[in-house]
Amino acid sequence: MKLVLIRHGDPDYEHDTLTPKGKREARFLAERMKSCTMDEIYVSPLGRARHTAEPTLHACGREATELAWLREFEAPIVRPDHPDGTLTVPWDWMPDDWTTYPDFYDYDKWMTHPLMEKGNVGKEYVRVTECFREFLCAHGYEKHENLFRVTKANNDTIVFFTHYGVSVVMISYLLHVSPMILWHGLVAAPTSVTALATEERRQGYASFRMNTYGDTTHLFMNHEPRSFAARFCECFDNEDERH
Repeated sequence: MKLVLIRHGDPDYEHDTLTPKGKREARFLAERMKSCTMDEIYVSPLGRARHTAEPTLHACGREATELAWLREFEAPIVRPDHPDGTLTVPWDWMPDDWTTYPDFYDYDKWMTHPLMEKGNVGKEYVRVTECFREFLCAHGYEKHENLFRVTKANNDTIVFFTHYGVSVVMISYLLHVSPMILWHGLVAAPTSVTALATEERRQGYASFRMNTYGDTTHLFMNHEPRSFAARFCECFDNEDERH
């Protein structure tokens, strides 16, 4: 089985839709997806994900099933450098803050940091991954410790139009890796395509392996630059880049 995770286009977060650039990205993505196998298509209920999916669905004459748990991961925290109590997403910590906490590198302990517990991050992670577990079970793959028991092997390709934070949660569950490492170590630009596939090297047991991460070939081919929405300043003195 193959899972394809597509991040929404360049976002207009205030209105939960796409910027003009994001709409161009979604059109270029649709051109790419027309030639791709898509046995099942699912979409987040949020506008920026639905508006990203629409050109693809229209071009392919398809419909998508909405899944509530595909919405962006929602468990705001107060970062150590925000003593004023400003809330932020749990995947945007300053590197010199999160890397000093060894448990953030542990799949079973990363959510035990006091700020994570106060923000109910662990509870939200369990809620989302439980929904994902049920989805995978229904499609023939049941997680057992660090592997998946195969109850119905298949070659289906399942596409999700979703968001950065929650897609990393899904990947962390599949690969049994702390999401803190992935959240802060990977970049998925708007409309990028990430693909994972099962490998059943011994009958009855499978693991998921990432074949592609954050691919934006469709933007490159149309001379559309990648959005900087998922990145931070390359050098501190780069005043025109997000800090």
